[in-house]
Amino acid sequence: MMFSLFLSISAAGEGADTTSFLAFGLALVVVITFSKVGGYISVRLHQPAVLGELLAGLILGPSVLYFLQWDIFTSHATLLQVELQHFAEIGVLLLMFIAGLELHLSDLLNSGKVAVLAGVTGVAFPLLLSAINMLLFHYPIDRAIFIGLILSATSVSISAQTLIELGYLRTRVGFGLLGSAVLDDVLVILGISIFFAVVESSGKGGALSILILIGQMVLFLSVFGLFGLIALPKLISRIERLPISRGLLAFVFVVMLVYAWAAETIGHMAPITGAFLAGLVLSRSPFKDRIKEQFSSVAYGIFVPVFFVSVGLSANARLVDNSVIWLLIVLTLGAVVGKVLGCGLGGYWGGLNRREALQLGLGMMSRGEVGLIIANNGINSGIISPQVFAVIVGIVIITTLATPIFLRLSFRQPQKA
Repeated sequence: MMFSLFLSISAAGEGADTTSFLAFGLALVVVITFSKVGGYISVRLHQPAVLGELLAGLILGPSVLYFLQWDIFTSHATLLQVELQHFAEIGVLLLMFIAGLELHLSDLLNSGKVAVLAGVTGVAFPLLLSAINMLLFHYPIDRAIFIGLILSATSVSISAQTLIELGYLRTRVGFGLLGSAVLDDVLVILGISIFFAVVESSGKGGALSILILIGQMVLFLSVFGLFGLIALPKLISRIERLPISRGLLAFVFVVMLVYAWAAETIGHMAPITGAFLAGLVLSRSPFKDRIKEQFSSVAYGIFVPVFFVSVGLSANARLVDNSVIWLLIVLTLGAVVGKVLGCGLGGYWGGLNRREALQLGLGMMSRGEVGLIIANNGINSGIISPQVFAVIVGIVIITTLATPIFLRLSFRQPQKA
């Protein structure tokens, strides 16, 4: 991305048209401003900021304003879409890196059996139910499975904030929610990586090719996982002692990009898996808090908002017409029932009572960042259509709005944890 900006500036210095670079800068002004205003309004309405950012993208996109078609942008619309997508892709990597960095394996261990069972069933149920629903609408089995994976991912931040407000976070339900969400994200990320590996291998050697690709995935995870656990902490300690301005930030950013690159080229996995693994191995670093602080400023200040707005820009609500409205309704019901039933049963089998199991299931109902990232990859690779993508964004918005409402209703009397 920075290289493309350099080329733009260099070309301008040679007498080329500078308006493309200026238009890109102005587009960033519009996107980031709308994103922050949308997030602010959403938070004031007691909803997560991501909801406001998504809605800001929908307003800016072809659903309402389609701001890239304004006169000032029309002559550079295609280039601007590419440049904004580059920014958004960096935002995706940063988002998944921070998700891995914030992962606490102790939460999973503390919640034990509840987390494991609810995490597994919370992925299996919505995956199967959503895939079956897609097959009923005559979609190919590979695309049906892909949609199932998208709708298996949970956005636990919304539920965690609600439990904090109610004073129930540090309870069996709260710990079960955190632990199962950890396993949920890991399973979905691995599942999508396996999906792309299998799709890429189809017609190129059959079962043997698939086994080779799975072996490459294991090789990547093993080598880069061990490197991250053994060598990276020592390298980071040395980098930190060098008289380099923001050396820690620069080095870790390079590590994240290398892991993302290696995930795709060596492990034939999604780049987000590499970024997630980089954050995961660095979560045990003594510099974790500093890394998180520095990356959060860059990510949530600039790149991540551009990603969420870009999701809205990619979705066109006008495509959700009579031909797909039933798909939206059926998939939304399946996504809700799959999570509530799957996670609820897992929690009940793990030792929660019926009410606690229901609360856990409701808390896992919301979809968010991981699902949007997978959906974004899907539309970019042509696996899902713009209409289906718009349906998925609609499901994310609906479940994001519904989760805190139903979760609050399930707790009649707030109590302090």
